[in-house]
Amino acid sequence: MNHGLPEHDYLCARLQRIEVEVRVGLHSWELHPEKPTRLWVDVELYTLDPPQQPAGLHEVIDYDRVRDHVRGWEARPHTSLLETLAQELVEFGFEDARVDAVRVTLLKPDIFNEALGAGVELFRRRKAAD
Repeated sequence: MNHGLPEHDYLCARLQRIEVEVRVGLHSWELHPEKPTRLWVDVELYTLDPPQQPAGLHEVIDYDRVRDHVRGWEARPHTSLLETLAQELVEFGFEDARVDAVRVTLLKPDIFNEALGAGVELFRRRKAAD
């Protein structure tokens, strides 16, 4: 019985609610390049079997590079689907060989009046061949 504990040790580098203005969506009001959509981005980067006492940044996941990548979305051309952005961000996370799994949540907070937001979440584990 694991009492809800994870199966393995892990360290999670987490960024919550990065706010960016992105040209994304399929609704007619999202297709105007002069009015990008506000997006909240959460990213979790997991490494299994983390070092007991990391000596420096070279031994842990650098979330600054992920933040900079997401902020760069403001300059990208229109993307139709949030799923495209989520998959690209997961792939970017796996560029760091220490990352064993990535969870990305993208939320449009202003999309519907009756909802806090609408969005997607994507979780992927690194495949053995990676």
